[in-house]
Amino acid sequence: MFTGIVEELGTVAEVVDQGDAIRLTVQAETVLEGTGLGDSISVNGCCLTVSELGDGRWTADLMQETLDKTSLRGVVPGDRVNLERAVTVDKRLGGHIVQGHVDGVGEVLSRTPSEHWDVVEISLPGDLDRYLVDKGSITVDGVSLTVVEAFEDSFTVSLIPETLARTTLGSRRVGDLVNLEADVIAKHVEKLLGAYVPTQES
Repeated sequence: MFTGIVEELGTVAEVVDQGDAIRLTVQAETVLEGTGLGDSISVNGCCLTVSELGDGRWTADLMQETLDKTSLRGVVPGDRVNLERAVTVDKRLGGHIVQGHVDGVGEVLSRTPSEHWDVVEISLPGDLDRYLVDKGSITVDGVSLTVVEAFEDSFTVSLIPETLARTTLGSRRVGDLVNLEADVIAKHVEKLLGAYVPTQES
C-alpha cells in the first residue's frame, strides 16, 4: 500500500524486452534506503516488486498484464519516473490509500498555467467516472491529487508548485499518457451497496 506522496524522481536506466514481459531497471537513491529483494516500490503509480538491487539501481519484472494496462509499456531509458516505497505503519498518511493497482490510462487533454499552479484536464477511460467526485481523491502517475471537477469522461486537478517541482506531472504535456487509480474506498462501497440497491430489472 502507498500514500501517493512521491519520494523521489528516478531515472529509467535500462529496459530489456522479453517478448511478453520486460525487465525494468531504475536508477534511484532515496527509495533504496532500507529496501530489500521482494519489497514493493510504486513506479508512476504501478506497484512493482524489487527483483535485483545494486549500485544505486533496482530492477523489476513487468508481465504482459502490466504492459497492457499501464503507461509503463512506453518507458525508455532516460525517462523520469515517480517513485514511492510501500507505506509502513509508522508513516504519516499524507495523501490517501493507494494500492498501486492501475485502473486505466488517461490522456492529458489540456494544461492551463497560472502564476502559482497549473490546472490540468485528464481523460477518463471506461467507466471510471462513477468513482470520482468533486474534491475527492485520484491517483495520477502515483501522485495523490484532489479532483477539482469531475466530468463524465474527464476530470481536472490543480497542481501546486511542490507537485510541479517534485513529480513528473510538472513536465507532462497535452497528449501524454498517465496511469490512473481510483479511490479504493469508493470501489468497495459500490460493491457493498450493489447487494442492497435494487436494479431496474428487479
